[in-house]
Amino acid sequence: MTSTRYCPSLYQYQRFHTREVMIGSVGFGGENPIRLQSMTTTDTMDTEGTIAQSIRMIDAGCELVRITAPSKNEAENLANIKAGLRSKGYSAPIVADIHFTPNAAEIAAGIVEKVRVNPGNYADKKKFEEIDYTDETYNAELSRIRERFTPLVLLCKQNKTAMRIGTNHGSLSDRILSRYGDTPLGMVESAMEFLRICRDHDFHDIVISMKASNAQVMVQAYRLLVNHMMQEGMNYPLHLGVTEAGDGEDGRIKSAVGIGTLLEDGLGDTIRVSLTEAPEAEIPVARMLAERYEKRARHESIAEVNYPINPFDYVRRHSASVLNIGGKNVPRVVMDFSHRKEITAAALFAVGCNYSIPLDKWNLTDLACDYIYCGSNSVDFEIPGTLGLIFDRATWEQHAQKDRCYPLVTIEEIDSLPKAEVVFMSASLNDLTATRIQELEKHSNLILVLTTTHAHAMAEQRAAFFTLINANCEIPVIAWRSYEGLNEDQFMLYSATDLGALFIDGLGDGLFLSANEIPMQRVNITAFGILQATRTRISKTEYISCPSCGRTLFDLQETTAKIRARTSHLKGVKIGIMGCIVNGPGEMADADYGYVGTGPGKITLYKEKNVVKKNVPEEQAVEELIALIKDHGDWVEAVLN
Repeated sequence: MTSTRYCPSLYQYQRFHTREVMIGSVGFGGENPIRLQSMTTTDTMDTEGTIAQSIRMIDAGCELVRITAPSKNEAENLANIKAGLRSKGYSAPIVADIHFTPNAAEIAAGIVEKVRVNPGNYADKKKFEEIDYTDETYNAELSRIRERFTPLVLLCKQNKTAMRIGTNHGSLSDRILSRYGDTPLGMVESAMEFLRICRDHDFHDIVISMKASNAQVMVQAYRLLVNHMMQEGMNYPLHLGVTEAGDGEDGRIKSAVGIGTLLEDGLGDTIRVSLTEAPEAEIPVARMLAERYEKRARHESIAEVNYPINPFDYVRRHSASVLNIGGKNVPRVVMDFSHRKEITAAALFAVGCNYSIPLDKWNLTDLACDYIYCGSNSVDFEIPGTLGLIFDRATWEQHAQKDRCYPLVTIEEIDSLPKAEVVFMSASLNDLTATRIQELEKHSNLILVLTTTHAHAMAEQRAAFFTLINANCEIPVIAWRSYEGLNEDQFMLYSATDLGALFIDGLGDGLFLSANEIPMQRVNITAFGILQATRTRISKTEYISCPSCGRTLFDLQETTAKIRARTSHLKGVKIGIMGCIVNGPGEMADADYGYVGTGPGKITLYKEKNVVKKNVPEEQAVEELIALIKDHGDWVEAVLN
């Protein structure tokens, strides 16, 4: 459907062809590879420290170095940093990060190769005021913005300085929020206003970003942006990123879900993985995400089917409820034990099921999987009361009289199904012919296990879901992916991309990960992390933690670790940890509680987007945050197993 088009093809991998933008001597977009970038965390006035960190980033593979310039002084000092890098033989282009200070941007435009501006902060207002704009008053504000933004556009055009128009979900202006709400459409309109001004001045050396800490919102915003650009004849390069992704496995999985979902559809010309870690640690993650697509275009075609969903709005596919799968049940997690020589009670510890010998009982964590696939293995011990076992058909015959034991068959066996309460049935897209789908619908006890071996596997599985939706077939579906020959980081990023892309669109009632070379605990944690990142099943605390930069007013990594240590048991609570005020208030709207640096050694605490306590001494701030959580009834004591 033309109205929902956002990429060249949903079935044949190809990059969205953008115009080439030269940033210094490095080309972005066009036929160039996906570029990798990061941002310094040093004080920009610390010239030598910023140079040293930039060199570490470049040596790690960073192709564009972003440095914050919050005022005129920092903008002017970019000249010293640039000269220092060039004197040491480093030619990577520099981008100045600007938010509230237009005159700093104008200074930077004459020094560095690129300037980043945030439309929500650059020339607009952010006081969380709801204003009922008439068309006349709204257009008057647009005229004011045009007047304020135009000098920078002309300077960039004169100096051949590129620009990134970087919209952030957390810093949409009151004007945009009043008309469009806190939505992907608001993000897109915020950027399009600035793009139209650039176009009117025949300035096109532009890269665009649509960042959010919520991967679902981020994906929808980029898709909608491309949709709007297509309608207006634009094709500017895309900078991809999930902002405030966090640290460790959570930050990596969330980034892969957001960035990877877009890369799968050929969107993205440069990426930045925003981790609350040293900036050079971001580059290997970005490289792993990008390198998958170097040869992706060489794959067998996937038959096109009618596109039945809205890519700009999350709606879960409607499915029947069988057992605890489908319907309104949360997506279920299946772990693969089929490769093991035997299955013991102790082996289930890795998937969140802990057996206590002295107490003779099971303790289940919040990351306890729902089913295990046993293959041809037998299970001769009492299993936890919430766990289901899936066996190959022949082995199931030996367990058929036991509770919560189910067979797995192929779709070719549909005419000779075992007499079981519930049957799991494996099939791929090519199996889902109209005749076969009619046969599936005759059986109300089937759960489809959707498999694929296609090189463009996510697209094939997505097409299978579309086929079922178009046929009004409501069979519940578990998406099964198998990975071999990967290290742990690759497995985590690739599976988060592949399965996350489905769940972002509401496609899937469960996921089934097979990765025999990866520790089972890592596979299980990744499965739950994917569902958490897509916000389809919440199993732990979510941290919206920024990656730090020269504006940061406290040690983000240390503080995040302290807060995580005290709050990681608060399932479903979202805590924002922001180094400064730039994106803080807006991101607090997406978090339940916020911890934001507002001055040296001073923290402001938020409940959602509302300030609760200002200028709390840093040494007291974590305790005050916990007290705030308790005051609002979201605190529970940690349970020690």
